[in-house]
Amino acid sequence: MLSSHPNITTQTIDNNLLQQKKIQLQVLRLDKVHPIISGNKIFKLHYYIEGLDKKAGKTIITFGGAYSNHLVATAYTCKLNGITCVGIVRGEAPKQLSHTLQHCTEYGMQLQFISREAYHQKENNDFTGQLQQQYENAIIIPEGGYAIAGAKGAALIMNHVADEITHICCAAGTSTTAAGLLSNIKPHQQLIVFPVLKGLNDIDQRFDFLTGKNFNKEQLHIRDGYHFGGYAKKTVELIQFMNTLYNEHWLPTDFVYTGKMMYGVMNLLQNNFFLPGSKVLCIHTGGLQGNLSLPAGTLTF
Repeated sequence: MLSSHPNITTQTIDNNLLQQKKIQLQVLRLDKVHPIISGNKIFKLHYYIEGLDKKAGKTIITFGGAYSNHLVATAYTCKLNGITCVGIVRGEAPKQLSHTLQHCTEYGMQLQFISREAYHQKENNDFTGQLQQQYENAIIIPEGGYAIAGAKGAALIMNHVADEITHICCAAGTSTTAAGLLSNIKPHQQLIVFPVLKGLNDIDQRFDFLTGKNFNKEQLHIRDGYHFGGYAKKTVELIQFMNTLYNEHWLPTDFVYTGKMMYGVMNLLQNNFFLPGSKVLCIHTGGLQGNLSLPAGTLTF
């Protein structure tokens, strides 16, 4: 299941501005890859699952917040493969689980809540050592798949990118997907990255770690300023943009990642960042389940 993705499509976006500027704009619809293991998550999990000896009784442990796309994707992947999994959740246990965490438990994930202070220390050797002792034969997947294996899996997304594409655009949280794309990009292509976290000051070090410094920095462009206040933050302007994008092009986006990336791409387009003749591909990284955290009626889709 993790190696075949027949549902992925490429959607063309067209309007007067694109025609005037003689630019082609497409969206790689990774949100269609699977109804639950949506978008880039299935790729980032690929190498963790592929080489796992399921008869050895391994337990997968990973991390995320109350609306984490990564947690629910991992939970369902483990369910399909008969793997025990544990989710370390940021924050105290709530009286009512979010819809995301409810799904995680339905898929068999054991939830362990820790304080936000402890969560920030989750990569500490003492903490990971405790997890290894608590869960025998544990395999720890960092939050968002942030590891070389996760980036290597994300690099497989490039198998769905046509050689004629000149610019590849994606949002960045942990930067795992962006690093994977950059490691497998063609020499004539440029990667435009839109961080969704405010003050992501270590992004260069993240790329170095995830790629082993094996990339051409001239092919990488970081476009900050489209985070709309920070991770999972939103504004009326962003929501209106997402609704317009859907009403005009039938393209659903999430407010954490793809909505912000698409806003940034359209802004760059208006400001002549792309030269005439450019063929731009935007990576839809899925995560639409996160929109359920919004009040009913906020989005038109």
